[in-house]
Amino acid sequence: MRVMVLVKGDAEYEAGRMPSTDDLAAMGKFNEELVKAGVMLAGEGLAPTVQGKRVRFDGTKPHVIDGPFTEAKELVGGFWIWEVASLEEAAEWLKRAPFQDTEVEIRRIAEAEDFGADFTPELREREQKLRDEVASRQK
Repeated sequence: MRVMVLVKGDAEYEAGRMPSTDDLAAMGKFNEELVKAGVMLAGEGLAPTVQGKRVRFDGTKPHVIDGPFTEAKELVGGFWIWEVASLEEAAEWLKRAPFQDTEVEIRRIAEAEDFGADFTPELREREQKLRDEVASRQK
């Protein structure tokens, strides 16, 4: 199963504080372990929300909102995508991460079968073509 691991942002992150050399080295070591174990599929840190935008849809009308965003406890500062056997395995990996005083969320990525009969064979084929095109562009 694939999971997304969402690393929360905090006030220091929002202020633009970059990780120290020691922080980067510790995270790099953890990422190396994930890659060697075949767990990590992707992972990135995100820029603070002052450099971002949100789009809110009220009915069908979109409204663009410029950052920064005030609710720091709801912000994502970075993410991983992992391939694991279970949420429990993901939690065990995450316990090894070099974090302090934060909360990290693990969410299963929905698969085609989660959408039931409404995800028709035609829609599945169309989705697979898009995934194949994306994959070919990444090579």
